[in-house]
Amino acid sequence: MDIAVLSDIHGNYIALERCLEYAFSRNIDTFIFLGDYIGELAYPERTMKIIYEINERYKCYFIKGNKEDYWLKYHANGEKGWNDKNSASGSLLYAYKSLIARDLEFFAKLRPVGEIKFGEMPEITICHGSPEKINEKMLPDDHRTLEVINSVNTSIILCGHTHVQRKIVHNDKCVLNPGAVGVPLYCEGKTQFLILHGNDEMWSEEFISLEYDTSKVIKEMQEAKLYEYAPFWSRVTEDILQGGNISHSRVLSRAMEICREETGKCVWPDIPEKCWEKAVRELIL
Repeated sequence: MDIAVLSDIHGNYIALERCLEYAFSRNIDTFIFLGDYIGELAYPERTMKIIYEINERYKCYFIKGNKEDYWLKYHANGEKGWNDKNSASGSLLYAYKSLIARDLEFFAKLRPVGEIKFGEMPEITICHGSPEKINEKMLPDDHRTLEVINSVNTSIILCGHTHVQRKIVHNDKCVLNPGAVGVPLYCEGKTQFLILHGNDEMWSEEFISLEYDTSKVIKEMQEAKLYEYAPFWSRVTEDILQGGNISHSRVLSRAMEICREETGKCVWPDIPEKCWEKAVRELIL
């Protein structure tokens, strides 16, 4: 059996369509989604429409990502704390405003971690960050990652969150990260996912990277005025779509460092845009 594993769509429905088109061409009818369904890209409702349609037509498994936690917590806390025209939270606010009750109900039902069994095949653990924390990064040559691998009962962990395709092997167990559908890193701007092959009671992986129309994604960001909602966050997004490898989190960290250096303190999301501009110029431009 073959299973498509997709993570970190971040609202890039154009890339999602490309991945699904390829999966269907391989006669795949089972899908695992590892969270972060919408994020910093235009027209999030189009991504959610695809998610619902594929869930109705095929066998699908869904896990909650840290983005889903963001939407749910923002809603529960009275929709306070995020600002428009703000590179730290503007894209979050844009995405949140697209959500309808059905979306929030869908996110609320998702689990942060799960175990799946397919017939006689070895059981699989699925999560977004790690099986122990939704926003924890599973990284190679990392002591904490090895601890997490040792703590699970299954031989395979499927996770996303880092936006980097990779395989980590330890003690006859492995972590498989399909990369990101929406804004993947170290892939020359291609969209990525994973096909998991099950044969003779063994799993094997096939990493997929596909070219698609990134120019259309950027054009729609402009149409949706995302560069106004989140100016420098969107600039980083555009750079990644064009093949850049500097992550949002790295630019955010640098912007906060600059903010502390210049003001003596920094509390997210209140990071002056001039600090964002300096971070982007230093790391990207």
